[in-house]
Amino acid sequence: MALKYYHAEPMANSLKSMIPLKEKGLEYESVYVDLHKFEQHSDWFVAINPEGQVPVLDHDGTIVTHTTVINEYLEDAFPDAQPDSGPLRPATPVGAARMRYWNKFVDEHVMNYVSMHGWHRLIRVIAGSIEDGKFEELMSHVPLPDQRKKWMTARSGFEQKDLDYALEKIGYALDKVEAQLGKTAYLAGDSYGLADINFYAHCGLSVNRMFPQFEVDGNYPNLVRWREAISDRPAVRAALASEDRTQPGLRTWSGDGREHS
Repeated sequence: MALKYYHAEPMANSLKSMIPLKEKGLEYESVYVDLHKFEQHSDWFVAINPEGQVPVLDHDGTIVTHTTVINEYLEDAFPDAQPDSGPLRPATPVGAARMRYWNKFVDEHVMNYVSMHGWHRLIRVIAGSIEDGKFEELMSHVPLPDQRKKWMTARSGFEQKDLDYALEKIGYALDKVEAQLGKTAYLAGDSYGLADINFYAHCGLSVNRMFPQFEVDGNYPNLVRWREAISDRPAVRAALASEDRTQPGLRTWSGDGREHS
C-alpha cells in the first residue's frame, strides 16, 4: 500500500483530508504544492489532477480528488485503520445519512462563503501584485473556467454586496451548528467524525480570526466546546503543526506520526 498526499498549507481543504490521514494512522508521502508559485496549474501537477486543484490523494496509482470524496474513500479503503474514538463515518445508515447531510451543508453553504472572504483579503493582494501580461499568462494555465473567473475577480476585489451576503450565510451556519451542538456532542451525533472535520477545517478553526464580528467565544458556547475538543485531538494537533511548508518537497509520515525525509 502506497499513499501520496498532494496538499498546500494545513488549512481549509488541505487540512480537511490531512486530518483523517493522521486520525487513521496511515503512512503517506507528503507532497507540498506551492499555491503562491501557481504549482497547482503547472504541467506536472495538472498531469496528476487535470482540474489543477489540491488536495489530491494517490493510492497505488489511483487518483482521488475533492476532499469529501477523499475522506469517504479513506473510510472505504482502510476500514480497520481508525482512531480510538471509533470510525469517522457512522456505521448505521441513519448515522451515515446525518454525516452526509452535514457534509453537504458545509460543502454548499459554508465553504465557498468563507473562501470568498479569504480570497478577498489574501489572494487579492497576490493577484494584484502580478503585472499585466504575466497575470493573463498565468490565468491561461488555470484548467477550470470558474476558478479562472475567481482569480480574475479576486484581482480587483469581490463586490461588497457579495461579501455581505457571504457573511449572512456564515452567520446562518454558525447559528445552525450551535443549535445542533446543543442537542448532540458532534454534528452527526454523539461521535466525532467526517462532518466535524469538514466544518472545523473550513470554518470552526478560523472563524474567530477571520470574522471577529461574530464574537464566537461569547455567543456560541456549544461551538466553542466542540472546537476545543477537536483542537485537543492529537491527530488534529499533528495536522496543524506538521505540514506548513514554504518550499516544495517530499516527506513520508508513518502511522505513529513520525516524519521521514
